[in-house]
Amino acid sequence: MSTGTTENTSAIRYSAVTFDCADPAELARFYGDALGLPVVYSTDGFVLLGQEGAAGLGFNRVADHRPPSWPDESGAKQAHLELGVDDLDAAQARLVRLGAVVPEFQPDPDRWRVLLDPAGHPFCLSCLV
Repeated sequence: MSTGTTENTSAIRYSAVTFDCADPAELARFYGDALGLPVVYSTDGFVLLGQEGAAGLGFNRVADHRPPSWPDESGAKQAHLELGVDDLDAAQARLVRLGAVVPEFQPDPDRWRVLLDPAGHPFCLSCLV
């Protein structure tokens, strides 16, 4: 869509989602193992996972981090990842072995599953088939 102006603008690209957490290295290990993503950048307070030319996942150390709440809608959860899988049960079992937790409340467990990563962030598994 043209705005009718001639000013030169630079392209904007989606590059990463970053999660606040207490331990960036541990949360990066969980998601790196779960998604097969390598560390592309790391400091004491930040880790970025990714692949060349693709958006990444970042993990940022925050002092006194408090995990979001699930399913308490008045809590701090404001966003979550949706991960597509071929087999809900197998994917859930693998992610639990990696450190995820399955909360008691599951709104529609035959269609998708809510899990909590090691820092308490909710994420969903949904079946691709």
